[in-house]
Amino acid sequence: MFELDITRDFSAAHRLVGYNGLCSALHGHNWTVQVFIRAKQLDGIGIAADFTVIKRELTAILSAYDHKYLNELPDFSGINPTSENIARILFEKLDAAVKIPGVTLDRVRVCESPTSGATYIPDRD
Repeated sequence: MFELDITRDFSAAHRLVGYNGLCSALHGHNWTVQVFIRAKQLDGIGIAADFTVIKRELTAILSAYDHKYLNELPDFSGINPTSENIARILFEKLDAAVKIPGVTLDRVRVCESPTSGATYIPDRD
């Protein structure tokens, strides 16, 4: 099994509605997104998946979030734009966008700081 990972960043503001603490106020983060992809085999030239394809799709998805107020985006209608929810939504969007035979999107990690983050791993059972 091979695991590939790609990291991208974006900057955005949010607030946590209903949270009893500082994060209920409008604030921003330089978010880091890391995606992990798995493949059982390599192609004829030794590649599990083309990084260029995955980077292109991830960059396109993140462009909708970059320098935005996340609470105002349709993706977060009725839910807080927490690291957990961002990770899940990004997983769903990237999983739908990247269809490479033999390659599976395994998980997405979203960090709001160098020391705090959340990972979404789908329940595949």
